[in-house]
Amino acid sequence: MGTINRKNLLVELFVEELPPKALKKLGEAFANGLADSLKSQGLAETGAAVTAFASPRRLAVHVAGVAAAAADRPVSQKLMPVSVGLAADGQPTPALLKKLAALGADASAVPLLTRQVDGKAEALYFSSVARGATLADGLQKALDDALAKLPIPKVMQYQLDDGWTSVNFVRPAHGLVALHGADVVPVGVLGLQSGRSTQGHRFEAAKPTVELRDADSYAAQLRDDGAVIASFAERRAEIARQLDAAAAKQGLVPIADDALLDEVTALVERPNVLLCRFESEFLEVPQECLILTMKANQKYFPLLDASGKLTSQFLIVSNIRPEDPSRVIGGNERVVRPRLADAKFFFDQDRKKTLESRVAGLAKVVYHNKLGTQGERGERVRLIARAIALELGGEALATQAELAARLAKADLLTDMVGEFPELQGTMGAYYARHDGLGDEIAEAIEDHYKPRFAGDTLPRNPVGIAVALADKLETLAGLFGIGQVPTGDKDPFALRRHALGLIRMLIERSLPLELSALVASAFRVFPAGHGQAQAELAFFLRERLVGYLRDAGYSAQEVDAVVEARPAQWAEFPKRLAAVRAFQALPEAEPLAAANKRVGNILKKSEGGAAVQVDTALLKEPAEQALHEALKAVAPKSEAAFAGGDYAGSLQALAALKTPVDSFFDQVMVNAEDAALRANRLGLLAQLHAAMNRVADLSRLAS
Repeated sequence: MGTINRKNLLVELFVEELPPKALKKLGEAFANGLADSLKSQGLAETGAAVTAFASPRRLAVHVAGVAAAAADRPVSQKLMPVSVGLAADGQPTPALLKKLAALGADASAVPLLTRQVDGKAEALYFSSVARGATLADGLQKALDDALAKLPIPKVMQYQLDDGWTSVNFVRPAHGLVALHGADVVPVGVLGLQSGRSTQGHRFEAAKPTVELRDADSYAAQLRDDGAVIASFAERRAEIARQLDAAAAKQGLVPIADDALLDEVTALVERPNVLLCRFESEFLEVPQECLILTMKANQKYFPLLDASGKLTSQFLIVSNIRPEDPSRVIGGNERVVRPRLADAKFFFDQDRKKTLESRVAGLAKVVYHNKLGTQGERGERVRLIARAIALELGGEALATQAELAARLAKADLLTDMVGEFPELQGTMGAYYARHDGLGDEIAEAIEDHYKPRFAGDTLPRNPVGIAVALADKLETLAGLFGIGQVPTGDKDPFALRRHALGLIRMLIERSLPLELSALVASAFRVFPAGHGQAQAELAFFLRERLVGYLRDAGYSAQEVDAVVEARPAQWAEFPKRLAAVRAFQALPEAEPLAAANKRVGNILKKSEGGAAVQVDTALLKEPAEQALHEALKAVAPKSEAAFAGGDYAGSLQALAALKTPVDSFFDQVMVNAEDAALRANRLGLLAQLHAAMNRVADLSRLAS
């Protein structure tokens, strides 16, 4: 197909206001779905440039170099086995003639059939030329494919103008544009027929209807005649630019929030950022409350000073550009005031009751129908937190951790958290300080939910660490105990996140705690039957640990080697992994790992296992005597380094064993006929195995 028939293609679906939180994905899916279908049909080249457009009232795509028709292509079609299609004399059977007729051919095609081996038998193949799709047919298919695959959050049903026909789509559609260069491609969808007309901004378009000249003029004509920035990415960048410029004029910074920026981009077609203010008395309310009110309810951008403190100024993104914006500004200031007043009222009312006085009320709040109330849950968290804190800091820390754990969920019963559940923990910290409980307890109450998401910070102080660990352990043990285990991509209670938070605290805070003891302490606060899930939870945590360590940049081999050594304290993993990586750089590492694997296999096969003891009188061969002597010299050095936490030194000491180990396997028959000799050699290997695998299971490093 020559380039002369290739022109750029523009397709636009004009609709009523689309759901803002879904617009970005809808725009990308529409553009990619349509372009991919055109490419698969041979109408667009594989590397053709695809530009997506998405505004509140349109989904559109521009595809470069689309052909008026796809090239014809040879097709080879399997018909039937030769034995079925041809008689003994080589003449076509009725079955073959019938098949050919269905394909528009007759007996004259028989000599042209080819034979290919298919499995064990030969089959007949019919070669023909498939006509390439015309753009009208191909685009119709592409449109249907793209709409069928759209990630629509909730489908609407609406009637077409005839008053009878019902259509299902995300929002009622009112226009369809399909331009190949300057020519309209005749296609139809959702009861609409394609043309070249679209509409611009509801209020500010220079022309009520925009007649598009060609596919390439789309964005410019919508901008000039329609007062619309059609590209989602361009509109987003323009909003960000205006926000930064308006804030900089005041010496302030707009709050960074990508999700809010995406949502506002999906709400406006012609962004106009304006500065507004509210009364400074509202700044007495915690800034988290005010920020959430403005962002979640009003889609406003709060302004912060250089130290990150909220100011009484904020930015709005208007969809209109009046010469005098004072009425728009005044209207938005008037709307936000009652919201801020509500937040102030909640804050003032909440402080009239202490957190302690709210604890009893948690007994009336159901946590889970099989796990009781929030009150019962709080008591379980308190007991686990006490046990953890006793290990980390003795009785003084345990007393603080118990208090923080008792009060950790009390803010769930406050008006502010009732209105804004996202502020749980945050408000508890404010109210704890108001109750005179001090920063340690306040920070622990706020931090016990941490880390809330990937990359979130960890609790700031030991009290918070103890309560956060207890909260996550209670959640995991409780839900595993009633069979609520994550499956596939379903994890309604975010147990993977809880597990990762637990792992991060143990490792990144280098906590001297044993995981098995932690899990056991969590199950102890539940009824006896719960303990049956203990092994299942331990396995789940181990899987999450492997993922965490792989994400930290260690190889599967390195991680397997260290995890198989099963250190009781997971805080050791980074040091052990670093030691394994340093060991692997030694020339002796690979042969020692291979030897270790061989030793492990021999010991596994030995009947009844091998006793880790050696009778020197039974060491007959020079090579086994040399290995025994080397072990006597190396093992204490390696052990001393291990005991001192020098894992790299412990592994590197093993390098001296390479030569005696190689000689042993070259010159000594382990499975000797003499039972005493065999047992002694197995004992020597068991000693070697124990010495080599303290830091990591070296057999896992064998290639």
